[in-house]
Amino acid sequence: QVLVEEFGGGLVQPGGSLRLSCSTSGRYFSINDMYWYRQSPGKERELVAGITSTGRTNVTDAVKGRFGISGDTAKNMVYLQMNNLKPEDTAVYYCCAEVVGLEYLAMRYWGKGTLVTVSS
Repeated sequence: QVLVEEFGGGLVQPGGSLRLSCSTSGRYFSINDMYWYRQSPGKERELVAGITSTGRTNVTDAVKGRFGISGDTAKNMVYLQMNNLKPEDTAVYYCCAEVVGLEYLAMRYWGKGTLVTVSS
């Protein structure tokens, strides 16, 4: 089994910053891609950022210029740096690991989420 865990959520004022961490552990051959998603009450879950095993990154237009994703070479530790936070960024943030299993089958594993609340 593969375990994905997020850390770093909390309450922050508008304009503030927060850094989320995601760790991936367990039995797998390698990590292909890592993603950060978020979901607000009554809204659909949306993709926020992604990073490949080679380090290529991308973020959604809604957070460009404010958020950045990074990680180590193996991508078993990934981060989401959030700057200039806005109230609309309030959501549960989920880390998703796309893992190449020992049988070379790609599977996605999700963390339980960490709550980010942006409020004055």
